[in-house]
Amino acid sequence: MSVPGAVPPGCSLPAYARDLVRMHDAVIAGGRPPLRPRDVVSRSWERVIGLGLKADGLNTRDWLNEDELARRRENSPLRDAVGDLKQVLGGMPHVLLVVTDADGVILWREGTSRVRRHADDLGFFEGAEWTEERVGTNAIGTALAEAAPVELLAGEHFEQNQHPWYCTASPVHDPRTGDLLGVIDVSGPALTLHPAIGALVETGRRLAEAQIWRWHQRRLDRLRQVGEPLLATGPALLVDDHGWVAAGAGVSVGDRIAAPSAGEPIAVPGLGACLPERLAEGWLIRPAGPDRRVTLDLDLTHTPLLTLQGGDTGWRRKVTRRHAEILVLLHRAGPAGLSAEALSRALYGDAEHIVTVRAEVSRLRRLLGALVDTRPYRLAEGVRMTVR
Repeated sequence: MSVPGAVPPGCSLPAYARDLVRMHDAVIAGGRPPLRPRDVVSRSWERVIGLGLKADGLNTRDWLNEDELARRRENSPLRDAVGDLKQVLGGMPHVLLVVTDADGVILWREGTSRVRRHADDLGFFEGAEWTEERVGTNAIGTALAEAAPVELLAGEHFEQNQHPWYCTASPVHDPRTGDLLGVIDVSGPALTLHPAIGALVETGRRLAEAQIWRWHQRRLDRLRQVGEPLLATGPALLVDDHGWVAAGAGVSVGDRIAAPSAGEPIAVPGLGACLPERLAEGWLIRPAGPDRRVTLDLDLTHTPLLTLQGGDTGWRRKVTRRHAEILVLLHRAGPAGLSAEALSRALYGDAEHIVTVRAEVSRLRRLLGALVDTRPYRLAEGVRMTVR
């Protein structure tokens, strides 16, 4: 998804930036603005005004100590991509590159000493939390709130002290799971905003997600090398901690099964109920018995409850209402299944939530793995499901 530009085509950047500041002042004062705020800005201002934040000056900042910042950096899947991001985005004059975690905490920052000093005056430094709840409307916090790329210019920021800036941000997701990992942001003086900034940030997002995927493939390669001899004993799979398949023998399940957990049975099409066995680099998945049938029972009478049965083993777990809705829709669709667009329309009434749909199905597949097929989304062949 590309980053929507903040400046309409053909507009003079200095004049438009001044109009945005006048728009901000008029809206905050309850007057008649010279132009209407964009929808993304209106929604954000409504949220932060509801939180009681002030538009003049700086709201109270919050930041982490060095130990917690170091811990978050070490645990961030984005750490391996930061070097490449700095090479692509961090070498331009008047530009500040920022990478946050999923909580909006700035983990890394790169830019010239001059632009860093100006950012310091705003509390825009490593360890600071840049959510809407803390600092009002800003590209990082608003991208997190909207779950979409955002570019803001001058008076579109809620705090007046941020008006001399533009900021362009895009959320980064884990290509393995769909989980939000953080935000890549490029910021700088408002009058230096260039139409190409959005494309550069989008390139950075793609670069980060591709680096995570390459790291993922290297781990699967190591697991395959270590565990392949164990597959000679019969139908079995080698998978990582997220259920991604490194290798298999005697069964074909696609690229992913449910995420394994020690002592917890999982169901795999073609293998039935399985008890995962821990390996140094992942898991060995083998059938727990001769019965290869898999059944699901979804009880909607109270809190959604899903029961899985495969042979003589199984489990019962609460599921979210959204996941229950998805399972019901897939059950009704039958073997034909549903595309991401069709599922978005069924869940949200439009086709504008495809990214959200993919993330939700990815989380559901962490629980059920290959029992839910993709392209299109459907229950796997041989899986029986009842809905009560």
